Amino acid sequence: MKVFTPLQTSETQTRTRILKAAQKLFARHGYDGTTTRDLAQEAGVAEGTLFRHFTNKKAILIELATDGWVDILTDLLTELSEMSSYKAVAQVMRRRMLNISHNSDMMKVCFLEAQFHPDLRDKIQSEVIVKMTDVAEAFFETAMEKGVYRRMNSKIVARVFLGMFAIAGFSQQTLLEPNASPQAMQEMAEGLADIFLNGVLLKEEGGRF
Repeated sequence: MKVFTPLQTSETQTRTRILKAAQKLFARHGYDGTTTRDLAQEAGVAEGTLFRHFTNKKAILIELATDGWVDILTDLLTELSEMSSYKAVAQVMRRRMLNISHNSDMMKVCFLEAQFHPDLRDKIQSEVIVKMTDVAEAFFETAMEKGVYRRMNSKIVARVFLGMFAIAGFSQQTLLEPNASPQAMQEMAEGLADIFLNGVLLKEEGGRF
């Protein structure tokens, strides 16, 4: 068991304050619109203290967004493992929507800033996205082997699911009205799950399209 000294605890707390300040400011003003002076002021530390913990502003962004994606991956692993059946996709989507109010700043930084910083995007791709896809692919491959899902390319199914997973995370800001009710979120989750499981084409008799 690792023992933290009071100094280590204080340093860890300072680092956490800096990351939380960055999460808030990057989400509201963007990476380019936030200065290291802004970050230091929001975190309640001197600029010199900020640079003692991080080489530069980019290092803060990379650690913040990478850790954020790891949290998203952890949530996905938990939700997949807790699904009551392979058809219970709606409950996963609904959890994403219910959690967005607590994680909206982190989601903005993770999804938006990665588009504008190739080094950050590459790090997230290699360390997190590939793992998320592999986990989802294995999950759906098992469902196909058990005859729950029809046989198809499990990697494509995994990518479609993860795309919906991302949309569900942003649903309160993109697909639903502000302050949407739990009932509206449930309806949206069930709609996404229905499309994922059943498609959108009307089936003719005999099950053929």
